[in-house]
Amino acid sequence: MSTLLLNLDFGEPPPKKALEGNAKHRKFVKKRRLLERKGFLNKKKQPPSKVPKLVDGTWKATPLPKKTTAASSSGSEQSLDKKAAVPWLTPAPSQKAGSVVAKVDLLGEFQSALPKIKSHPTRPQKKGSQKNPPPKNGPQNSTQTHSENKYSGASQKIPGKMVAIDCEMVGTGPKGHVSSLARCSIVSYDGDVLYDEYILPPCHIVDYRTRWSGIRKQHMVNATPFKIARNQILKILTGKIVVGHAIHNDFKALQYVHPKSLTRDTSHIPLLNRKADCPENATMSLKSLTKKLLNRDIQVAGKSGHSSVEDAQATMELYKLVEVEWEQHLAQNPPKD
Repeated sequence: MSTLLLNLDFGEPPPKKALEGNAKHRKFVKKRRLLERKGFLNKKKQPPSKVPKLVDGTWKATPLPKKTTAASSSGSEQSLDKKAAVPWLTPAPSQKAGSVVAKVDLLGEFQSALPKIKSHPTRPQKKGSQKNPPPKNGPQNSTQTHSENKYSGASQKIPGKMVAIDCEMVGTGPKGHVSSLARCSIVSYDGDVLYDEYILPPCHIVDYRTRWSGIRKQHMVNATPFKIARNQILKILTGKIVVGHAIHNDFKALQYVHPKSLTRDTSHIPLLNRKADCPENATMSLKSLTKKLLNRDIQVAGKSGHSSVEDAQATMELYKLVEVEWEQHLAQNPPKD
């Protein structure tokens, strides 16, 4: 038998061919890189440990160089900056959740990033520009200051809203004992005549009382009927301060009730009596007050009798003498209607 010789080599086996990957995958990667170079696609981010590289015929994962990482990170930051159009919406750097300092820093960064609203600077007030400064001496001065301010505002409106009235009456009814309106005169704050008419009473006149009223029979020929005259008079008096002497008699003849808060009766103003050196509680006649305070004679006895225009003007002048003090008194002690 012939000898069988086997040539066996127990050395290292030949190196196997490294897997070169799927052909379709390589084709896809090639196309993607082409599109990335042309700028149609963003570069795909891969972790540094998984970047393949052909070394000695085998694919091995090698970490990316530091420059590439910095470039990619800077590129991503630029893209974020472009997307973040509103600066105060960009998130602050992360801090430790449990740290109080980190929370304060986050709040400060957020508030500093908010858009600032421009506030108009307040102008300093001048020393003399303060209106109604607070009183120095307690509640009594405060009420006094309030009443003075109230009166000062009302006094500017008084001249246009203040009138004086005086009426002359004749006797009607049984034996002429009923006083009926026969003449009415109304003057303004400055004494101008606003109304002066003879008025025909609705009842028969028994006594003309000419000695005091100055009314005669001929005055009633073209006199205004009572109802018409009353409507004309009330249109003037409504809403105004009415000054008169013993004015309740005039209102009674007019069959009218005026608010007490708008009524000024010179026969019941103690300040006038005091100025005339008369008892404050006494009811002084218009004639005597006019003589003592205005040094003028009115209601002179004679054939002409009284003049209602003259009496109304004298009443307004008397009231002007104590207007400021009396209006201030009424502001502190308003009359009840």
